[in-house]
Amino acid sequence: MTMQPYAVIEQASRGRLRPEPGDKFRGEFQRDRDRIIHSAAFRRLEYKTQVFVNHEGDMFRTRLTHSIEVAQIARTIARGLEVNEDLTEAIALAHDLGHTPFGHAGQDALHACMRRFGGFEHNLQSLRVVDLLEEKYAAFPGLNLSFETREGILKHCSKTDAHTLGSVAERFINGGQPSIEAQIANLADEIAYNNHDVDDALRAGLIAVQNLDSVASFVDCQREVNGLWPGLSDRRAIHEIIRRMINAQVTDVLVASHQAIETSAPASVDDVRKLKQPLVRFSAPMRSQHLALKRFLREHVYRHYRVRRMSVKAARVVRELFKSFLSDPRLMPDDARDRVFELEAENGRAGRARGVADYVAGMTDRFAIAEHQRIFDAARLT
Repeated sequence: MTMQPYAVIEQASRGRLRPEPGDKFRGEFQRDRDRIIHSAAFRRLEYKTQVFVNHEGDMFRTRLTHSIEVAQIARTIARGLEVNEDLTEAIALAHDLGHTPFGHAGQDALHACMRRFGGFEHNLQSLRVVDLLEEKYAAFPGLNLSFETREGILKHCSKTDAHTLGSVAERFINGGQPSIEAQIANLADEIAYNNHDVDDALRAGLIAVQNLDSVASFVDCQREVNGLWPGLSDRRAIHEIIRRMINAQVTDVLVASHQAIETSAPASVDDVRKLKQPLVRFSAPMRSQHLALKRFLREHVYRHYRVRRMSVKAARVVRELFKSFLSDPRLMPDDARDRVFELEAENGRAGRARGVADYVAGMTDRFAIAEHQRIFDAARLT
């Protein structure tokens, strides 16, 4: 495929942390994608929650299915904008590798536990996973991904943290944007989780179709589906509505982004990085609809009493595991314990805390629940 001059091309890549010989049959960003797919952290996403705790039902999305859906949407946009699909896909597949068990409830709880030690943020943790924590290759720790993939993974970063991360985080200090491919993955993430959270919430019975009467993006697509297929079953109608919502947003992004690119006229990746605003965007009307959907989900799904109950329990599991392991790392498996003591030798109490956070963040929902029971349930002696 012919790519635009502002796309990232492999020949101009800033390379890997540790130089490696090229692959005869695969490009560098293909190799990044493949390393991500074969990583242990990627496999564990199958058992990490999106909104609902994993064991509550097999029909709900997990971090793994979400990541695959983000990659599909992102590749579609990348192809429409004629930029690097392989890089876009690699970023999309890796964006949640550092997420804790129990979704945002788990992240918030772990951040509170780590507040005295630098905090916890899942984008930083995703970078930490691919740079350091994966242990597969003899020649280096982590996955040794390309600079451009790592740059895209780092969606958010404070200036304080950015100063410790080097060139991959320089835009958070100096201003500017990541590559267009990273921008695509970021927006594809939003499109995927908002629309699919509607689908999962309807499946779970947290909301009913009639509750969405005030959500214009849903109502417009519902009207179209009802006109084409009156009397369609609820399940099939919902699927048809959600796919049209996603398609409308992707189409809008392509049109609005083409217009932004034409106006800014970037001639290179460096031109893209110097801009103050992202080029990959919604139109103003679609952005308004998108924000309205986010508000609806926040009020009617994420604050639903059933989700709240689950979040409170999840936070307690994460908090109590962290405190127990921080107090006595010998409660941890040997390899995790040894890693904690290594980090403590390097950086004192903060190093110990970071090692414990690495272990807890890497847990799946069901493993975290099982570990909590093994430690705190007096009836279980193993």
